[in-house]
Amino acid sequence: MQTKPVLYSFRRCPYAIRARMALEYASITCELREVKLSNKPQAMINLSHKGTVPVLLLMDGSVIDESLDIMLWALDQSDPDHWLDVEQNDDRLLIEKNDQKFTQDLEQYKYFQRFPEHSQLYYRENAEEFIRLLETNLQMHQGIGIASNRLTLADVAIFPFIRQLAHVDWQWFSNSQYKNLISWLVKFEESEL
Repeated sequence: MQTKPVLYSFRRCPYAIRARMALEYASITCELREVKLSNKPQAMINLSHKGTVPVLLLMDGSVIDESLDIMLWALDQSDPDHWLDVEQNDDRLLIEKNDQKFTQDLEQYKYFQRFPEHSQLYYRENAEEFIRLLETNLQMHQGIGIASNRLTLADVAIFPFIRQLAHVDWQWFSNSQYKNLISWLVKFEESEL
C-alpha cells in the first residue's frame, strides 16, 4: 500500500531537479525512485507513456508528469516564502522562454557534436540571448531574483538549466560578463535547497 507520493526521477535531469526542489521546499516527503534512463521501469511507463522524468504518483492514484505541474502542485500544498505571489506574467513568461527556446539552445550547445550544422560557439551565442535577459533582470532586482526582488517560481524552475549551461564550460562561464547570474547560480548551488 502506498503511504506517500512516489516520484520517479533522474539525478541530473534539470526537469527532475526543479520538481525535487519544489517538493523539498514545500516539505512534501516522497518515495524517490531513481530511474536509469537506459532501462526505464515499466511501472513508470505505465503511469506516463511519455517515458520521461519526472513522474509523480499521488496518493489518490492521479499522476503528474510535467515538471512545472509538479512544482505548481507542490506550491499549492505549501508555499512558505510565497514563490507564487509575484506578477505571474513575468514569472511564467521567463519559464516559457526557458522551456521552449533556451532548452533547445542548451541542448545544441551541450551536445554540439550531434548538430554539426554549426559550431559549439554558435550554439552558445544563441543560448546567450536568454542569459543576457536573465542578467538584465538580475541587475534590476538587486541580484536576488530573475523576476522579482526575491526568489520566485521562475528562479527555481530555471536554475537547473543555467547550472547545466554553466558546467558545459565553467571556465568560460565563470569569467563571462554575466556577474549577477554567476553569483545567483553560486548562491543556489550552495543553498541547502
